[in-house]
Amino acid sequence: MELRARARGHVRELTALLTVVSLALVFGAALGAVPRTILPRASDAVFAAIPHVNAVISTAAIATIVLGVRAIRTGNWRRHRAFMLASLGLFVAFLALYLYKVSIQGPAPFPGPDVIYRFVYLPTLAIHIVLAIVCLPLLYYVALLALTHSVAELRRTAHARFGRIAAALWLVSFVLGNVVYAMLYLVY
Repeated sequence: MELRARARGHVRELTALLTVVSLALVFGAALGAVPRTILPRASDAVFAAIPHVNAVISTAAIATIVLGVRAIRTGNWRRHRAFMLASLGLFVAFLALYLYKVSIQGPAPFPGPDVIYRFVYLPTLAIHIVLAIVCLPLLYYVALLALTHSVAELRRTAHARFGRIAAALWLVSFVLGNVVYAMLYLVY
C-alpha cells in the first residue's frame, strides 16, 4: 500500500504524533533539555542573524497565509495549496532556526524596562505561545488532510472548517511573533 493511502487512514494519529514531537522539541529546547554538545556550534554572527532572518521568514509567512486564504476564497485551489505549502515550509524553517538558537543560547532576555516587560512583553509573548500551541495540531491536521486527499475528497472532510481556524490563529501568532521580535531586537 502506498504511503499516501496508508497516511489517509491515520490522519488523526499522525496529527497527534507530529504535535507531540514538535512540542517536545520546542519545550525541550526552551527548557534546556537538549544537550548543547550534540549540536554543531555556529559563529556568533550566525546566532546574531537568526532572529532577523526569522522575522523575515515570519513576514513572508504572513504574506503567504493571506495570499493562500485569498486564493481559496476565489476558488483557486492550486494557488491556495501552493501558498499554504509555502507557509508550512516557512514555518518549518523558522522553527528549525529558532530551536537551534534556543537550544544553544537559551531564550533571549528582554532588554527593556520592567513595566514594559510585565505588562506588554509577557502578555504578548504568552498569547503568541498559546496560539502557536493551539494552532499546531490544527495545522498538521489540515495539512495532512490536504496531502492525503484529492481536492474533491477534501470537500467531504473538515479541512475547510479547521483550515479557517488554523489560518487565523497561525496568522495572529506570526504577527505577535514579529511584535515580540521588535520588542527584543528593535525597540529595546
